[in-house]
Amino acid sequence: MKLEVLSKNDNQETQNTVINKIRELINYKNLEPDDKLPSERMLSEKFGVSRGVVREAIQKLEFYGLLKSIPQSGTFVANVGAIAMNGIVDDIIQLKKPDFKALVETRILLELKTVKLASLRRTPEDLKAIKEALNAYTEKVLNNEDAVQEDLLFHLAIAKASKNSTINTFMLSITPEIIINFAKYHVCDVELARTGIDEHTAIYEAIKNQDPTTAKEKMKIHFKTLYQYCYNVK
Repeated sequence: MKLEVLSKNDNQETQNTVINKIRELINYKNLEPDDKLPSERMLSEKFGVSRGVVREAIQKLEFYGLLKSIPQSGTFVANVGAIAMNGIVDDIIQLKKPDFKALVETRILLELKTVKLASLRRTPEDLKAIKEALNAYTEKVLNNEDAVQEDLLFHLAIAKASKNSTINTFMLSITPEIIINFAKYHVCDVELARTGIDEHTAIYEAIKNQDPTTAKEKMKIHFKTLYQYCYNVK
């Protein structure tokens, strides 16, 4: 599995423009909850942007509960009043890009809960996916190769095993920005990466044994060095 990384800076302004245009379309046509939006292709042509940008804008509005997508059916207006929707869209557009420290704090808080849920809810298939991610990370590190993506894929596999779709979606939304910043600040040096093998293995074993208390403690140990490292970044 390969995790593609795209810079959010390149299309953030365009994405916000599309979000605003979707809002205007809903208001102009007086669309009600459960009314269907035009297809991604139609919106792409109407707004003069790529389908990828439209898809990202829809996903963000869906994440905030303003739209809902149904496979094979399309995208629909969620059950949110017009006043609330307009206010939330304004807030989305005005959101500032989180700094690296904020992303690290959010990730740590989120994953301490996630790993406990994964320990309780993981299936044999989840455990296999986590193990495969661990093996991929270990191989890269031992070959002295960059293993940032493999590291985060390990954590994403844990998020998926938590069986909490909101947590999984949120992890997916912040992961690309974390990867970009890891590269920028050179977070994963050789020493930290090699230590990470043992820490990842301990987390995996706790999840395998369905021991949420130990899993959380091992995750705290894993993040302690990262947290300290990030707060020493100038």
